[in-house]
Amino acid sequence: MEQNKRTSIEKLGEFGLISHLTQSVVTHQPTTVKGIGDDAAVIKNKEDNTVISTDMLVEGIHFDLAYHPLKHLGYKAVIVNLSDIYAMNAIPTQITVSIAISNRFSVEALEELYDGIRAACDAHQVDLIGGDTTSSLKGLIISITALGQGPSERLTYRNTAKPGDLLCVTGDLGGAYMGLQLLEREKQIFLENPDIKPDLEDQTYLVQRILKPEARKDIVNHFHQHEFMPTSMIDISDGLASEIFHLCDQSKTGAIVEEVNIPIAKETETMAFNFRIDPLVAALNGGEDYELLFTVKKEDHSFVMKMVDASIIGEIVEPEQGIHLHSKNGKIHKLQAQGWKHF
Repeated sequence: MEQNKRTSIEKLGEFGLISHLTQSVVTHQPTTVKGIGDDAAVIKNKEDNTVISTDMLVEGIHFDLAYHPLKHLGYKAVIVNLSDIYAMNAIPTQITVSIAISNRFSVEALEELYDGIRAACDAHQVDLIGGDTTSSLKGLIISITALGQGPSERLTYRNTAKPGDLLCVTGDLGGAYMGLQLLEREKQIFLENPDIKPDLEDQTYLVQRILKPEARKDIVNHFHQHEFMPTSMIDISDGLASEIFHLCDQSKTGAIVEEVNIPIAKETETMAFNFRIDPLVAALNGGEDYELLFTVKKEDHSFVMKMVDASIIGEIVEPEQGIHLHSKNGKIHKLQAQGWKHF
């Protein structure tokens, strides 16, 4: 390493940093089927494979306790990890929970956090099997590792999309981002005048999208029940545009996305207009929706069309065609990935 050389982490960004730090990592165990680079790692067993994913949530970076109830936070911390397991087309089975806490948290506060953790485990039939607790000089840190199971022939990766495949998403997008804008606005109003009662405008849907998201267990169960295999899959945590770039980068493809087909809830559109934000920007770059982005063979078009909560939003193309957005006015624009940056 060059003496006195200093590169800022911000220059590389989250995924650039991971790539830089792990580029020379080699696997030593024949049981390691998939290491770094997907939603979860895959370890080969005698029968089903084990998939493993971990995420860390840091107070002040990933959540604000000014408006994030601890029970909801515990629930969400589990869900964001289970979403990675479902994105592998696997079923989550166990989690471990590690927390670092400062002395401003009471036992009762941590009981509330674990109430949410247990509620998520119950909802997804997942077992809490261990973890660690330590002190923090400032704030709360939650690190959860999720484990799941799936036969090797059913696991779905990011790097297996092919030109001609259809690009699909579940649910609707941008709701979590607009829910966050609403909560941040009310926080600022409260800080300026604590006597003013927060006005969430009866936006239960948007607030829930950011405070208590859901992993798409129903979609993966639907795939399994119909013995259907997507050609690739990734969960949408950092924004639709970013995830399309990740999927195309891993699969060595391009993509064309139809703006008119991107699903956006009416509540999201209305709140975006209130904030003078383009709803499309919220959907493409907002993040934290925890929906699934997946691809299917073109001949499986009718299967997706019959699904209750899925939309076909575009097509995978050859890599030299790049990644573009076909706008409502008929113009073609290069898609920009401006989702959540961790550094």
